[in-house]
Parts: sequence; C-alpha cells; structure tokens
Amino acid sequence: MWPRSKVGVITLFASDLQRTKAFYQDAFGLPVIFEDPNSAVFQFDNLLINLLDESEAPGLIEPETVARRESGARFQFTIDVENVDAACEELASRGVKLLNGPMDRPWGIRTASFADPAGHIWEIAHSLK
Repeated sequence: MWPRSKVGVITLFASDLQRTKAFYQDAFGLPVIFEDPNSAVFQFDNLLINLLDESEAPGLIEPETVARRESGARFQFTIDVENVDAACEELASRGVKLLNGPMDRPWGIRTASFADPAGHIWEIAHSLK
C-alpha cells in the first residue's frame, strides 16, 4: 500500500486567508482551482496546496492544537527549479522577500528560501552537478 502512495494534498493553516491566497497567486503565478469562504486551493504539478482558514483547522486536527505563526518553523517545502538565481529574480519581481540565499550548500545544491504570510517556508533548489 505505502510504496505506491503519493502525497496528493497538503493543507496549510492561514491566520489571514485572503493575504496568504494573494501571496500564492502573486509569488507562484498560480490560479485558484477551488475556493470557498474558508479555503483556497492551488495546484503544483501533481500536488494540491489547500490554504485553510486557521479558525477551521481544529475541526481537522482535534485534539491537537493549531500552532501560532510566532512559534517558529517546523518544516519547509522544496521546489526543484532549473536555475535558483533566475527563480529568485522572478520572485523578487513579484514582491517576494527571501529569507536566505541564493547560496551553494555543501551537499551539492544551490538554494534560496522564503516564507508565505502564514509562516510556511518554501525553498527553491537546483543541483550543482
């Protein structure tokens, strides 16, 4: 069962859904493929990112609690790109501020990172080989 499984949807909780939705539209140039008052969904190739209003999250994860943005990052998403520097220029033209990079990592990858308004960290990367 698990070897053939793939992650199809990742749900991200957003305290300001409209601002976070606008960020995804602007930063990634993606259209919303589904929207209701509590969520907005974007498609990245074969993966859907569901932005969910933070107020709706307890219904999905109780008895766990929703961590606040101020708690800090606990993960990052990585998107493979052909050229990190070119992708950074494109992101800058869309108003995205980098957290770090572009930089060459000792394990043979060039990376740069940025965060969405809800604090989710995204990295862009390409192999140096």
